[in-house]
Amino acid sequence: MIPARPSQLPIAITMGDPAGIGPEIIAKAFREDPAVTAGCFVVGDMATLRRASAVVSGPGRPLIPVAGIDAPQEAYATPPRCIPVLQTPQRLGPVAVGRVSAEAGQAAADCVVWAAQAALRKEIGAIVTAPLHKEALAAAGISYPGHTELLQAQAAAFLGKTVSDVPVRMMLANDELRTVLLSIHVALRDAIDAVTPENLLETLRITHESVGALLQRAPRIGVAGLNPHAGEGGLFGREEIDIIAPTIETARRAGMDVSGPFPPDTVFMRARAAAGEPGEFDVVIAMYHDQGLIPVKYLGVDKGVNVTLGLPIRRTSPDHGTAFDIAGTGRADASSLIEAIRFARVLAP
Repeated sequence: MIPARPSQLPIAITMGDPAGIGPEIIAKAFREDPAVTAGCFVVGDMATLRRASAVVSGPGRPLIPVAGIDAPQEAYATPPRCIPVLQTPQRLGPVAVGRVSAEAGQAAADCVVWAAQAALRKEIGAIVTAPLHKEALAAAGISYPGHTELLQAQAAAFLGKTVSDVPVRMMLANDELRTVLLSIHVALRDAIDAVTPENLLETLRITHESVGALLQRAPRIGVAGLNPHAGEGGLFGREEIDIIAPTIETARRAGMDVSGPFPPDTVFMRARAAAGEPGEFDVVIAMYHDQGLIPVKYLGVDKGVNVTLGLPIRRTSPDHGTAFDIAGTGRADASSLIEAIRFARVLAP
């Protein structure tokens, strides 16, 4: 377990979509791992967290208390296994669980915006985001498809820059594998078009700097090909020859430890740390969303953590969605959220 450090800035956990499992896994995390959640607080709605506490407590279990706080630092004065909640200005009515709604989408976005602004002002050390629902965001008129893009926009506004001037990348990580995505929430046809020398070099730079800071050394970066067998010498596509390999050489000349492109069906196995032995690479660059997420999630959604790289904000999240099908049942597993909090505590100043 990671001991509490009162000198560390508090960590904000955003509530996520109130119709999903976010509030329930938050309640379970505070109940199951008080050492990891010490110094953490929830940005959200008191009534929603109290409902979640009641759902996960169930017969024979004591109710997990929920306490209101007015400032992040008050999280350190909250007793173990008590959930400190900083109430967002908009108090929710009874949001039906397991259903997409504009009200729920707006509430989830409001929590993320509050936490992002607090992190940018250095009032909190990191953000852990519980899952939100992209359809609910769209229903609320939120023009960003997910957390990463929403946080990127907040950072850009704070810094007085355009969004394109604050490039970010998504890293999925667990104890065995790390992968960084070249593109995130775009259609597959658009993801192929995103494989450009500029995007790949930016991805390699962000990965080199961010993962290097985490490891305290230059990371060994493996790059997956876009096509089957990494193009098989041009038989199945020329992106590896015309774009990926030349960009890797440019990165090497800039001092990065980069190898590839490798066949995407084997590079993740080569990078996997197993049986106590490190993999061949510290991190793999994936050419599109599912190419990178499938191997990490296959190793265990309960241990996966989503980390945003490239922002002046430290942000992690569990490696799963809102799970509307089991919301309100108390069956959701908090393991991935606990891992995300653990990772955030390592990142936080």
